[in-house]
Amino acid sequence: MPATEHKIILGNSQKMPELADTSIHLMVTSPPYPMIQMWDTLFAEMDPRIAELWQALQADCREETVTKIYEAMHENLAKVWQEAHRVLVDGGIACINIGDATRTVNGKFRVFANHSRTIEHCEKIGFTTLPYILWKKPTTKPKYKGKGAFLGSGFLPPNAYVTLDCEFILIFRKGKLRQFPRRDPCRYESAFTKKERDAWFTQIWDITGTRQTESQSERRIAAFPEEIANRLIRMFSVKGDMVLDPFLGSGTTTKIAMHAERNSVGYEADENLLPLIKTKTGFELTAETNAVRRLSIIKREN
Repeated sequence: MPATEHKIILGNSQKMPELADTSIHLMVTSPPYPMIQMWDTLFAEMDPRIAELWQALQADCREETVTKIYEAMHENLAKVWQEAHRVLVDGGIACINIGDATRTVNGKFRVFANHSRTIEHCEKIGFTTLPYILWKKPTTKPKYKGKGAFLGSGFLPPNAYVTLDCEFILIFRKGKLRQFPRRDPCRYESAFTKKERDAWFTQIWDITGTRQTESQSERRIAAFPEEIANRLIRMFSVKGDMVLDPFLGSGTTTKIAMHAERNSVGYEADENLLPLIKTKTGFELTAETNAVRRLSIIKREN
């Protein structure tokens, strides 16, 4: 097994000066979702203007202010997508797991279509949108009196509404198809089986049960299941490639990249997650006793 390198950078991924142009082959990430309440504080920390807009909304109750908040959140994520475009190789793939949001804001219930706004920003940056995946998540269904999934007005039309039980795995390419040397050994060694191909290259992924086994911290940061990271890394990279996760969270992408014989770099702004990352990636073992998987943690000096 060839040696692989893994870096975790504690810092904001809106700027990635540690990474050279065209140095990354694949990005796999799940960012904070705009207009999901538990991430309001995080977005406000990214951009103080967002906190000011929330305060303004309480005073003016204007729909225009709601739109400005939503746009500002996506503009901050777009700074990361811009950097990802810079560091990806020609033909490199970007996979973004993101969910839409339903929320009552300013006295009005609505859906905030995060997936479509992300596509708009990424295409403006220069990415090409590829067919996306719907990750079906039955565990996200709310309960109606403890039975099934339902939201709205009981059994009476017309004021019920559809439950969001899918998230989007958006897939983008930078530039043209990636080129490989003839009979490239790493590419052939990375081949998947027919069974894997048939299961993975379909638009609906029904992956259940993972959240019940995750820790409270992982549920709070919405860590995606390891199976999703494994599929995407196996589908869109080859052994020895460099995989980026600009919102590393608990370290799932790094862990799977290690096992898949890829190199990786992850950014995480919240240093409080470092113990969780170390546990998931086996940092102590990797750093001290396993030369095959070398992992380093770098704290950016702001």
